[in-house]
Amino acid sequence: MPAAPPSIPRHIAIIMDGNGRWAKARGLARIKGHEEGANAVRACVEACGELKVEFLTLYAFSAENWRRPKGEVFALMRLLEKFLKEKTPELQEKNVRLQAIGRLTDLPASCQRQLHESIESTARNDGLTLVLALSYGARLEIIDGIHSLLRELEGGHIDKAMIDVKMFSKHLYTRYYPDPDLLIRTSGEMRLSNFLLWQLSYTEMYVTPKLWPDFRKEDLFAAVEEFRQRQRRYGGV
Repeated sequence: MPAAPPSIPRHIAIIMDGNGRWAKARGLARIKGHEEGANAVRACVEACGELKVEFLTLYAFSAENWRRPKGEVFALMRLLEKFLKEKTPELQEKNVRLQAIGRLTDLPASCQRQLHESIESTARNDGLTLVLALSYGARLEIIDGIHSLLRELEGGHIDKAMIDVKMFSKHLYTRYYPDPDLLIRTSGEMRLSNFLLWQLSYTEMYVTPKLWPDFRKEDLFAAVEEFRQRQRRYGGV
């Protein structure tokens, strides 16, 4: 028999899409869309806190985003650093623990320092865990996981017969977190964009036409309510 409808997802992941289109529709520079998107982040953190969601992973900057115009990338890095500096006290107040995944050493040195400081200062919080995917690409993550396994094999720490799904998962960036229960994508696009390809195998997907800067608490609540009506079969019947 199908499993009973789930209650609140333990882990929500979000592809935050539509900042550029939001700004273009208003005749604004693209960075203005990214700035307004920060308000959507705050709303979702608050909503997840109210719902007692344990993990929220946000696709903040992909490995492919480095190909964007240098001026936009520079502005995004400055915005990230500003966001971390200004919002860390608020995360502390809300008992939110900040984490990050991706090739973090690709970030500018000042961003790395601020990210490290924010992670350290919230490390003792035991409420929502907010995970920022930065310079992240799922294919790169899988390649990095393979390299990690090979190092263990070459060092004689494991035997190849021991390698299975569970062991490989422990070599991914997300090894400390459960797989997402619910994936939300804004802007109506129907693709994963190289995000958590391994971890989303049995994740429920929710796509909304709303652009990310317009996404607010009630939109996250609506996604969770739809999730609660679904039956998760995990390949069964």
